[in-house]
Amino acid sequence: MSNEATPRAPRRVLVTGASGLLGGAVAELLRAQGHRVRTFQRRATAGAVDEVCGSLTDPAAVRRAVEGMDAVIHLAAKVSFTGSWHDFVATNITGTKTLLEEARAAGVADFVFVSSPSVAHFGEPLAGAGAGVADPDRARGNYARSKAAAELNALAQNSPDFRVAAIRPHVVWGPGDTQLVERVIERAQGRRLPLLDGGAALIDTTYIDNAASAIVRGLERMEHAHGRALVVTNGEPRPVGELIAGICRAGGAPAPRISVPGWLARGAGSVIERVWLAAGARNLVHDEPPMTRFLAEQLSTAHWFDQRETREVLDWTPEVGIDEGLRRLAAHYGGTAPGR
Repeated sequence: MSNEATPRAPRRVLVTGASGLLGGAVAELLRAQGHRVRTFQRRATAGAVDEVCGSLTDPAAVRRAVEGMDAVIHLAAKVSFTGSWHDFVATNITGTKTLLEEARAAGVADFVFVSSPSVAHFGEPLAGAGAGVADPDRARGNYARSKAAAELNALAQNSPDFRVAAIRPHVVWGPGDTQLVERVIERAQGRRLPLLDGGAALIDTTYIDNAASAIVRGLERMEHAHGRALVVTNGEPRPVGELIAGICRAGGAPAPRISVPGWLARGAGSVIERVWLAAGARNLVHDEPPMTRFLAEQLSTAHWFDQRETREVLDWTPEVGIDEGLRRLAAHYGGTAPGR
């Protein structure tokens, strides 16, 4: 398989959520390929050439963002383990619906919705699973439920003159990642990072460069990808404890050695989440809780995916392996390449 794009005229592509790690990588890759990129995010970015600042909850701002665009890659979302359902609905469901409607009205031809495998993960182990169908009634947590509803709505808009594909990168990480890498390192340094069930659960992840190239490839291969939901991973399942240890070594932190039963963490996560939400409502808490039920499930159950359909449809393979990714992460933190 080749990751080389079929030569085509440069397109005008809107990237939402470009201030994030993955959105920024997607926008950078598109520019490197010669496309004209416009970004849409809440706050201005230094040095940006073409950007629209605003919120998905503001139809007028969305309308300005899609004007004159050929394609949209939609990454902006409320991403959190906790938070009120109302907030997730406003951004992830209603905001995506607004973007779809305005994009279609503006004559946009192609729309890539960046989703998550969690939309079809219901707390049970997944071993070599396919993408599965998004199910907001069974998905775990407000983020997954809202993304599931948004994905279903997005794919329902797919048509010959407005092609829509859903790309679901799984556990994206790399240098500069604040969602996973920095939290793992910070908690490991503070001795607040236990393993669940010994860290034995087999999971797959996606290095940042691979996630970005697969998303861009989804746009390039829209004639094959439209109407589909595709999970993207490195295709290298590893025990979660091994991956966490590699991240810790790269960041100069001690690997966790204490193990907690998964069932205990899941129960504790449910309690902590409720307490955290109550405290947050009183503006006493502004960060993520140390554990939620969804996070405990992710750390204690296998979840890795069959990549054959994804690679065939996108004509794509990941270029950066897990070990190389960890070496790049170590270089980012000024360390040496971690051994396995």
